[in-house]
Amino acid sequence: MQTTVPFEAGARARGRTAERVPVSVVAATVAGNALEFFDFIAYAFFAVYIGKAFFPASTPFMSLLLSVGVFGVGFVFRPLGGIIIGAYADRAGRKPAMLLTIILITAGTMALALTPSYATIGVAAPVIVVVCRLVQGLALGGEVGPASVFLIEIAPEGRRGLYSSWQLASQGLAALAASGCGLLLSQLLSPADLAAWGWRVPFVLCLALIPVAVFLRRAMPETLHMPVQTGVEPRRRSVSLWAHSGFIVLAVLVILGGTVSTYAANYMTTYAIATLHLPASTALAATVIGGASTFLFALLGGWLADRYGRRIVMMLPRLVLTLVTWPLFLLIDLWPGGPTVYITTIALTGLTALGATASFVAIPELLPRPVRATGFAVAYAVGVSLFGGSTQFIITWLLGATGNPSSPAWYVTATSLISLVAMFAVPESRDRQLES
Repeated sequence: MQTTVPFEAGARARGRTAERVPVSVVAATVAGNALEFFDFIAYAFFAVYIGKAFFPASTPFMSLLLSVGVFGVGFVFRPLGGIIIGAYADRAGRKPAMLLTIILITAGTMALALTPSYATIGVAAPVIVVVCRLVQGLALGGEVGPASVFLIEIAPEGRRGLYSSWQLASQGLAALAASGCGLLLSQLLSPADLAAWGWRVPFVLCLALIPVAVFLRRAMPETLHMPVQTGVEPRRRSVSLWAHSGFIVLAVLVILGGTVSTYAANYMTTYAIATLHLPASTALAATVIGGASTFLFALLGGWLADRYGRRIVMMLPRLVLTLVTWPLFLLIDLWPGGPTVYITTIALTGLTALGATASFVAIPELLPRPVRATGFAVAYAVGVSLFGGSTQFIITWLLGATGNPSSPAWYVTATSLISLVAMFAVPESRDRQLES
């Protein structure tokens, strides 16, 4: 059966869509996005095992620190991916840009899944892993902008928040799938087998599912309906993007708080194993819970943003998170165990998803079509690169330097305060017509 989207000629000219959008179109966007984040999230909570495989050190702590440091390396290329692939999406279309990111993530995932350990091939192993992270960072830096913009541009009137929420909800699905796979592996395999080869299984599964995402994305429509003017268009687009640089900086600060709390939540598995010394199955369950929480609260946040506006849904959850993060980590310190870890994970992921969904729709809504994908991609990639890539390293360093299990809360709280100030400066955009 052929999949079609009811774009009308008049609707295209006015920059709006018809009221009906097939589920397969949204699924195509979500599938690719989820698979790409599946890979990144799988690395995050298998960091302990990846560190042992590729980064042997004198102590387990140093091995873990090297592993999360290389996790951060993947963020170095995100701004470059945002600029290059975002500009490609604004010039050639959203669809070809999203197909390109799938190809890049396939190459990075294949390298990580198949690279032998340090014990087998020596220093070549960590070098390959670093290159793999750079390729994946390039792909993810270019994925979020076109995917988010595409969801907004196909959304019916009054439902841009709900449609956009699937971008973040798909990240929750990715965390849920990756952590569910890890939890199952921890139940089926011995600790020795999990460290030796079991951690590779999620990456192999990701490779097997990527052709499905490619197939779905090939059938997607295109929402960029602009004539390409060779010769003058690149210069005009560059000037236009620069004209919005102040807003992009503001958007980076808005994204800052959600990025730090998201990657702090992703770190809970490593935190539970390395700091609280909980069983691997208990620790991995935190990521399962976090993924489910992100999925549900992201969709709720999109609905609330359409009903009550973007600014209030951005600010209120971030304010609550600012107030409760430190008490929650103090609670973990007093009663370390599964229940307190799970409560903290739900708070970090749920409140973050509520607010982040509203910001993910507000930022593109406030940008004109010629730089919408580039502007949002750059804001997201820079915010995540500067703060997401360093979060797990900073948390690991804080824990090692202070010996205080509640020290991660300091960083989450401080960055949340900065984001609150930036959110207050963002105009309300719920009833705003998308600029052409």
